[in-house]
Amino acid sequence: MAHAFLERIGGYEVRSAGSRAEQHLHPEVVEAMAEVGYDLSGRSPRQLHPGEDAAWADVVVTMGCGDVCPVLPGKSHVDWGLEDPAGKSLDSVRGLRNEIERRVSTLARQLDPCLRKMGIPRKRIPIARRSLSCLRKMGIRESGYPSRRDP
Repeated sequence: MAHAFLERIGGYEVRSAGSRAEQHLHPEVVEAMAEVGYDLSGRSPRQLHPGEDAAWADVVVTMGCGDVCPVLPGKSHVDWGLEDPAGKSLDSVRGLRNEIERRVSTLARQLDPCLRKMGIPRKRIPIARRSLSCLRKMGIRESGYPSRRDP
């Protein structure tokens, strides 16, 4: 869900992956996202590849995977501590969807001033390449451990 919201905002390269990816998206997730105009029916979960994904990204957002979350040293890390939608009712998934959308919007707003300050047009900037120093200034710490700070 976060991937879809950030894609629609635009201007960022996004990868999403699961530490224990399923073969298919949960039907409740597909339905909840369709209700707000996102067609996820053709998408499938992607398994996290810590080495490859760590090399690619500077900003890592985890969503409550606890001890299963890989430690990606040297990356800016934000843990949103959200529930997995697996086995949840459509109403519960809607609430989760709304919370993820709120947090994605907040994160994008935090990144945008950093991009303007650097004089780089937003539409050309992937999160993972040029905004690390601004994230550090905003209090999202660079480490392999969650900052536990909600954006």
